[in-house]
Amino acid sequence: MFGLRRHFLLDPSVTFLNHGSFGATPRPVFRAYQRWQRELERQPVEFLGRRFTGLMHTARKVLADYLGTEADNLVFTTNVTESLNIVARSLQLGAGDEVLGTDHEYGALDRTWRFLAKERGFKYINQAIPIPLTTQDDFVEAFWKGVTPHTRVIFLSHITSPTALLFPVKKVIERARRGGILTVVDGAHAPGQIPLQLDDLEADFYGGNLHKWLCAPKGAGFLYARPEAQHLLKPLVVSWGYEAEFPGPSEFVDQHEWTGTRDIAAFLSVPAAIEFQQEHDWEKVRRACHELAQEAQKRICAISGYPPLSDDTWFSQLVAAPLPESTQLVALKMHLYDEYRIEVPLILWNGRKFIRVSVQGYNTHRDVEKLVKALEELVGE
Repeated sequence: MFGLRRHFLLDPSVTFLNHGSFGATPRPVFRAYQRWQRELERQPVEFLGRRFTGLMHTARKVLADYLGTEADNLVFTTNVTESLNIVARSLQLGAGDEVLGTDHEYGALDRTWRFLAKERGFKYINQAIPIPLTTQDDFVEAFWKGVTPHTRVIFLSHITSPTALLFPVKKVIERARRGGILTVVDGAHAPGQIPLQLDDLEADFYGGNLHKWLCAPKGAGFLYARPEAQHLLKPLVVSWGYEAEFPGPSEFVDQHEWTGTRDIAAFLSVPAAIEFQQEHDWEKVRRACHELAQEAQKRICAISGYPPLSDDTWFSQLVAAPLPESTQLVALKMHLYDEYRIEVPLILWNGRKFIRVSVQGYNTHRDVEKLVKALEELVGE
């Protein structure tokens, strides 16, 4: 698609339809990443001891402009799980309090909230969201049935991991704010896949991955905190930014940015990832990917005989399609990879079986065609 395959380092023998798991980095962005690593090694003390703050601010400023916020509302993290562990561990929740999510949330974050609920005595509740999805207002009403006078926090995926659905988080956030409920958004799959304006969204906290759909190097993520909510956060790792000798303009950044010696090359390469997508007219790329994802959904549903989870307004470049109940997921995944060299995740969610297809700029109709033909042969068997 658009001749972009040549820019990626992916194994040409593999049909890669799993960008959603860990992403893939374009060659020019990877070169920028390696340049930063070499620069660090040339003079580590100069790089980390004298230049760190300025370098990180410059990268955060570029990211902030891209995300529609200010640099001091962001800190870099390695991934969303780290970002939202900072939030979840900071909030003062205890017996009698409730955190409300959906039954579509990412397993690692479900585990985070359950772990803390067990430790501190609050309840973590996964509200069932009926599928197929219909309208945004119906979604909000279905979700809001789980809200009680004890609900202190709403935790919601922007784009879900198991079902690849794009939730109307802004509508939920607006209603939560009217009710005085904090909002925490898991945006693992959003940056680079859909446009984001974080200040306009008005979530209290938003964690995003940059190594997925933005195509930055692995280990690049961020945590956004609304200025009015930043005081609620405590550092996951206490280091020199706490009680900083030379405090910067943002205590939030001071306390969370420096966690000790680490390789920051992935963070510093984020501007190169943004530039790569801008140079290749990524809005046009995303539209083409969405059309190809629609084709994949339609053709896989035709094979399985099951209806889709939603119409095409509820997903972007990532789509989950149902598989027959009789499908043996382990065996199917093994056959797809070992015999057809197709990398694609198979998912068991709420007792139902799905295949989750990622369509990125390097994918083509040929990739979807190969997957469909393989499923016709294997699922038919």
